[in-house]
Amino acid sequence: MLIYLKVNEINHELDIDPAKRLLDILREDLELTGTKEGCSEGECGACTVIMNGKAVNSCTVLGIQARDKEIFTIEYLEKDGELDQLQKSFIKKGAVQCGFCTPGMLMSCKALLMKNPNPTSEDIKRAIEGNLCRCTGYTKIIEAVIDAITVEK
Repeated sequence: MLIYLKVNEINHELDIDPAKRLLDILREDLELTGTKEGCSEGECGACTVIMNGKAVNSCTVLGIQARDKEIFTIEYLEKDGELDQLQKSFIKKGAVQCGFCTPGMLMSCKALLMKNPNPTSEDIKRAIEGNLCRCTGYTKIIEAVIDAITVEK
């Protein structure tokens, strides 16, 4: 099946199996390997991307569902060798430990900031409630998002 989608501001025309997952399209067809596969069931959030402005688990989105959508992956955040402020704040605040959940966590936080540039701690907690992290205890992640919005002002 032929689909069109826009990934990281680049238009793509792909001939895919309609049952292929968005995660696999990103990693295999588009070679965007920053999106990680964790649980394969939509429970851990490691594969989170932004689709039409909303954080989604790419392991539960079929290719056919991504047709004509705008998608942003972790690769989108870095521009010309410069990290996004959110990424810088994650590093600064120690919100990156093993790193496996980090791409999905960043994308959930970025989706929140795209909708709400000045979220409260509670807003941040709600935005990341679908992302599991076994290393940080989440406090540093919340601090990193608050730092990012403080620096951006």
